[in-house]
Amino acid sequence: MPFAVRALCLASVTVLGVAPVSVADDDWSVVPSAGGGIHDGRPSFYAEGAPGTVLQDTVSVRNPGGRPLTVRLRGADVGNEGDGTLSTPARAKDTGAWITFAERTVRIPARTRADVPFTVSVPADTTPGDHPGAILASARGRTAAVRIQLRVGGPTLPALTVEHVRIHDDRISYELVNRGTTVLTPKLAVRAEGLFGGVLDRAPRALPVELLPGRRVRLDEPWPDPPALDGVDVELRVTAEGGARAEAAAQAWFVPKAAAVTGALAGLAVCAGGALWCVRRVRRARRVRGVRDVQGVRGVRGVRLRGRPGSVEDARQPRTEVESTGAVR
Repeated sequence: MPFAVRALCLASVTVLGVAPVSVADDDWSVVPSAGGGIHDGRPSFYAEGAPGTVLQDTVSVRNPGGRPLTVRLRGADVGNEGDGTLSTPARAKDTGAWITFAERTVRIPARTRADVPFTVSVPADTTPGDHPGAILASARGRTAAVRIQLRVGGPTLPALTVEHVRIHDDRISYELVNRGTTVLTPKLAVRAEGLFGGVLDRAPRALPVELLPGRRVRLDEPWPDPPALDGVDVELRVTAEGGARAEAAAQAWFVPKAAAVTGALAGLAVCAGGALWCVRRVRRARRVRGVRDVQGVRGVRGVRLRGRPGSVEDARQPRTEVESTGAVR
């Protein structure tokens, strides 16, 4: 049946075939549906198509409670937070904006399930690769989500980089960037080489992160027992499906805190001693220069200063004395 006709029929409503039991009114859920409105156990929607195609599916909202439920549906994009957790931005620009529901607001009677058809209209200029999205259902103060894994046909590129590696006292921090067009589940291997050999060697292991196309995440690799005194070269190697791989390295010195303080004090002492030595050298040089200047004047042999300022007499000439009588001896 064409989607336009199904939209006119609105959402189908089916009574749940269960005996009346005590169920909390807020114990509702949203799940994928198979043909005929039966829940097929899929954890999420998977759709694949070329740019310009329109994909169709059905979502089910189950209300096992004892009173009616009004649910509002909307499409959303899915992205990574800075620490790698998944999130849904308030405003959809990709897959979430391409979703159209047969009915956005659905009223579901007690102990009933509503099956709501929807379409995903892929724009003709969409980049090939993975475009993760979600369907969000909101009711009674809470929101539930079901993922949509959409792959647009065409050539894909798995690629990633490792950046900003930093070595701390108890961990190694780094950033992963998905520079390709597919969702990646990366694996990390770590190796550290010290002055006297290897100090860390960890085999590749899957990281607890789903790295979406174009996203950057910051992660920490625990290192609770680094060397106490060593200089290390740390190398990170990351791989992912499709042949994506990247490497990055960093260097660091590990020095005990007591040794660092002692070294700092010793450095200050050396600097202070050097400064004092320089000051004494300068003072001594000035004193020596002053003495030489005086000796340069007094060192003229046979000459001394007498009489009025500026007069010079030869010490080798007979001394004359002038008496008050005016006679000269």
